[in-house]
Amino acid sequence: MTKLGRWAKTIMRSASPPRKFPGHGFKVISNIEKLEEENWEWYKPGLFYPVCIGQVFNSQYQVLGKLGYGSCSTAWLCRDLRGHKYVTLKVCEMNSPSVRREIAAYSHLDTVTTNNPGALLVRELLDSFKAMGPAGEHQCLVHEPLGMSMETLRQLSPGRKLPEPLLRAFLTHVLQALDFLHTDAKIVHADLQARNIHLRIEDESILRHFEAAELSDPSRRKIDGDRVIYESRGLIRPEKPGRPILCDFGEARFGKKTYIDDIQPYVYRAPEIILDIPWTYSVDIWNVGVMTWDVFENKHLFSAQDSDGRRSSLQHIAEMVAVLGRPPLDYLQRTETSWEYFDRSGNWKGAVEIPTISLEDSEEQLGGESKALFLDFLRNMLCWIPEERQTAKQLLNHPWLNK
Repeated sequence: MTKLGRWAKTIMRSASPPRKFPGHGFKVISNIEKLEEENWEWYKPGLFYPVCIGQVFNSQYQVLGKLGYGSCSTAWLCRDLRGHKYVTLKVCEMNSPSVRREIAAYSHLDTVTTNNPGALLVRELLDSFKAMGPAGEHQCLVHEPLGMSMETLRQLSPGRKLPEPLLRAFLTHVLQALDFLHTDAKIVHADLQARNIHLRIEDESILRHFEAAELSDPSRRKIDGDRVIYESRGLIRPEKPGRPILCDFGEARFGKKTYIDDIQPYVYRAPEIILDIPWTYSVDIWNVGVMTWDVFENKHLFSAQDSDGRRSSLQHIAEMVAVLGRPPLDYLQRTETSWEYFDRSGNWKGAVEIPTISLEDSEEQLGGESKALFLDFLRNMLCWIPEERQTAKQLLNHPWLNK
């Protein structure tokens, strides 16, 4: 059958009836225990939509089970009753700036025409709509279902460290996606981390297994009045992982040459973020560098914590000086914030000591030429001066990535 014929058959096929899910046989968690999204410091019940398994959204998407949750949303595996396929439904909290940014980024991506292969490695928005909850409207996003994240795969790997060949494969795809975003779409992702990179699902039986498991062994849940909070159900590990896909555009920026917003996970912040220097695409390259270290070494390159375990920009900059050397004076002169850490000659003020750490001594997985190439790869991303960081396209040609 031709592609056109299959399409015609699909639209002529009537919508599937919703599944009936069991109303008993599940474990109820005590109301004293916090579950999943309730653990966020900013969690308020009214901000999150009370999704129920079995519920049908927009007269089309039936919820089959909970895949996970984020800082401002919950994610659910659904059956598209009209399209007769599995989809992921992301139900967002009310009034979230990151949700507005994500919608804007996807709308912009939809206008980009390109032959760049990296465009196929960025998650696509299939549909969006708003659902009315008890307290107001919630934005809902529909995506292709994806498998486990790079972070989950790391945790399942020996020593919680991605093997070198697998890491190189991941990074090749991530850099291809970034090349498309930076070169063609003119978008800064601004939140690159291992949990925002997921594997494409090549074997749909993984999703059928998820659905069957929810029917036979319903998820644990917490019932609080008329609100139910479910425990997430993981997808089984595929025999053959698909390609990595870059997701989550809640922090994405586009439309300007430089930005001054506060972005990035705390320990992943580029120096220009800490020092209040206008930033651009090169912050994503810094993120790739520190993320690479995390998933390969199973530790942060920079702790960014003081002796009491509290977040500390001072300690963060001190650790950068230890690893990268002292920043050039002309770089420090780009911002008045520099003088909180350095004197006017560019010398460290000494509010905390510079740690005795280095890339060479901290790297524990490789030796010989492999280690030298890997560290050179990192140094092309971890530079004080943003303009000196290699672009995603340049990094794709690095010898370590092409061993």
